[in-house]
Amino acid sequence: MALEKKASLSVETAQEIAVGALAFLARNPEHLGRFLSLAGIGPAEIREAAQEPEFLAGVLEFFMEDEQLLLAYTQNANIRPTNIARAHLALANPDGILN
Repeated sequence: MALEKKASLSVETAQEIAVGALAFLARNPEHLGRFLSLAGIGPAEIREAAQEPEFLAGVLEFFMEDEQLLLAYTQNANIRPTNIARAHLALANPDGILN
């Protein structure tokens, strides 16, 4: 049980990681365009969407699907790549309930 607690991130920390990932995307128009296309939103909707944990989980999922992008972001942010998956889990399951 203690290991399980240690492996999880708070929702707040997960949000910080995801917002950082979104800012990283914003600096790369090609990746941002691809993400927005997959997310089905336009650039004007990003700020509002970024308030939703599900959207932020989607940002992290986008990174998890592209190893090169994931490694570029985690190196830039000086975080472990495994923290992306941990943050995704915290945002996708804020109550800690897995289906």
